Amino acid sequence: MKKIILFVSILGFTSCKSTSVQQTTKAMNLKELHTEVKDVQTALLFAPSENKVLSLQIAKGKQLAEHITNVPALLVCVSGSGSYKDERGKKVNLKSGDYVKIEPNIKHWVDASENSNFLLIK
Repeated sequence: MKKIILFVSILGFTSCKSTSVQQTTKAMNLKELHTEVKDVQTALLFAPSENKVLSLQIAKGKQLAEHITNVPALLVCVSGSGSYKDERGKKVNLKSGDYVKIEPNIKHWVDASENSNFLLIK
């Protein structure tokens, strides 16, 4: 009887934890793509599926409201700073040169900590 109660208690704790905890993930930065010492380097960053590159500007304290993309996307912070957040609790702080890969069919939004410019690649 005690084992069953403990098992249910652990399951209850696990499900509560997964819905209430927000995980901050370290942003990836363009400088980290190039690890060799060469005059010129290339690195495949993202293979777009819609062949779109959008410029996005968000004013300090404002938000690109929550939405869903049906294709993978790449969000690159060109200037300023902000954060990407999604419905799964993922949070990525972004500054100039940082980027985050956005999964399809996940509700997400972007907040600007200061006047910021981003590139959204789909």
